[in-house]
Amino acid sequence: MDNKITTNKEPIHCPICNKPTEYSTPPIGTFCSTRCQMVDLSKWLNEEYVVSEPLQPHHFEDSEDQG
Repeated sequence: MDNKITTNKEPIHCPICNKPTEYSTPPIGTFCSTRCQMVDLSKWLNEEYVVSEPLQPHHFEDSEDQG
């Protein structure tokens, strides 16, 4: 499995504010700003987001087929 950063220039939407952004522009990833990154981190730390079940080996099978 390659650990490449995507070079797709197609805009994606920030999961916090829904503003269009590019994955490869700073801050790297799906967020449009450091503020949105911190809002997301805060939601994880305050347990607003949770992993619904422990990850099992079969959860990774789909992603390995796509890589």
